[in-house]
Amino acid sequence: MNAQFKKGVLELSVLTLIGRKDYYGYELVEEISKVLEISEGTLYPILRRLTEEKYFETYLQESSEGPPRKYYRITKLGKEFQKEQFKQWVEFNQQIEKLIGRDII
Repeated sequence: MNAQFKKGVLELSVLTLIGRKDYYGYELVEEISKVLEISEGTLYPILRRLTEEKYFETYLQESSEGPPRKYYRITKLGKEFQKEQFKQWVEFNQQIEKLIGRDII
């Protein structure tokens, strides 16, 4: 898949998945990589930035498989941001589809 396409949709994907349930970083990489192959190095800067912008908050939870894991939870501000990003994504897709249509397929 085109790397620029992935870059454009990754933040919305992270917001949406964490809006559904709390995730720790590696778990989120695995979930997203079922559809878009990404690395931890790609994801952690996004998680850090969205946390700094108060869209996520974090907490530690004990793990039976090693040290405590840092989980990310969406905040009320994050939910509002996710909804706005999703709305813009839908509008963008509609405009692009009008522009290029389905002629190529």
